[in-house]
This record gives sequence, structure tokens and C-alpha cells, in this order.
Amino acid sequence: MALAKPEFEAVRRTKVYEQVAQQLQRMIRDGLVKPGEKLPPERELAEMLQVSRGSLRDAIRTLELMGLVEPRQGEGTVVCDPSAKSLINPLATVLLRQRELVGDLLEFRRMIEPTLAGRAARNASDDELAYMEEILRRQKEKVDRGELAIDEDSEFHYAIAQAAKNSVVLKVLDAFMDLLRETRERSLQLEGRLQKSFAGHRRVLDAIRKHDAPAAEEAMRRHIDEVEGIVLDQM
Repeated sequence: MALAKPEFEAVRRTKVYEQVAQQLQRMIRDGLVKPGEKLPPERELAEMLQVSRGSLRDAIRTLELMGLVEPRQGEGTVVCDPSAKSLINPLATVLLRQRELVGDLLEFRRMIEPTLAGRAARNASDDELAYMEEILRRQKEKVDRGELAIDEDSEFHYAIAQAAKNSVVLKVLDAFMDLLRETRERSLQLEGRLQKSFAGHRRVLDAIRKHDAPAAEEAMRRHIDEVEGIVLDQM
């Protein structure tokens, strides 16, 4: 039985990955997708659900932690035989592990991003500074409209890493961007957080523009501390 036959609902609200996970979980619970069957390929499933591939990956990771699916080399993502606990208490079985994961990600950011900001302050070219300024201009426009500006948030931090001139760090960040996206999505949803995020970015870029490495490091550290307080309190 192919998964393409059941009718999917388009997901359009915030915390998209949770809604995707809940929809897939209901299908497993109702027997529309049976143990041993494979989920469609990532690109196809994301199109069916009308969500980004990043949100879909977060949802699949959630279902993995619940024991509902598992990735198998050469086969794709396969539906498991669900336990009663995972079906009776949707998502609750992974909240603690999600919080630990987010805490680890924020710790990773605190270890690496202040240093990157300091290196960017020493190494950023005029073109790179102009590019970061353009990102903040787009972010400010979205903030003024009340939009999350997740893409601009991610783009700004990646631009700092590029300006730091370290190719190995860029490869590491490439592997973590999808995971980091969830912490950004969570942190930007609370009232006033959009403005705080923009203000934090503004402080970081002002220090980088002045080529003040210690100030850039401190501004980034303060920015990440603000994110951590909001995200972990929310969870």
C-alpha cells in the first residue's frame, strides 16, 4: 500500500514540524500507513504536505524519537510497529529529549559563533559588510510586518561565518543548519522576540563594521544568551 493514496492536509501555521509529525502520527495510528511500509522520498513528501524540507526533517526526527519510524540504509524511512505509549501520548514522549537537543544546539552556538563574529570583525570585506547590511534591511522589513524572518536570521549568521574565512567551519554549519532552524523558529514566535532578534543582529553587525573583535564576540554571546532564555523557557 503506497502512502500517496491517503489525503494529506496542507500545513500552514507556525511550529510546522509539530503539525507534520502529528498528521503522520495519526495516519500510523489509524492504519493508513502500516508497519514495514516506507514513507515517500523527502522531496515528494514535502510537496504533498506543502511544507519545507527542513520542517519535514524535524518532523521525521520527532517520529524517530517516538519509535514510530526509523531510517534504513538503502531503503529510506520505514514505519515501525508503534508502541501504545507513543500513540496514546502524542509528542509528549520526546519533549524532554527535544529540550536537551535544543540545549545542546545552543551550547554549540555559544562555543562557535562568538569566535566567528570576532573573526568576521577582523576579516570582513566591504562587500561582505554590505551583504550583511542588506540582510538586516530585509529582516527589518519583515519585522515591521510582523513576519518571522527565519530565512534572514539564518542567512545573517551564515554570512558572518563566511566573513570569518574558515572553510571547515562552513562545512560544519552546513550540517547543522536544519537543526539550528528549529531553535530560530521557536525563539522568533514569542511577542517582542522579532524586535529583540533584529536588535541583537544590529549590535553584532555594528561591532563587525567597526572591526572591533571583542565587541563583536560579546554582542554575539549576548544575542545567543537571549535566544537560550526564551527558547528553553518556552519549552
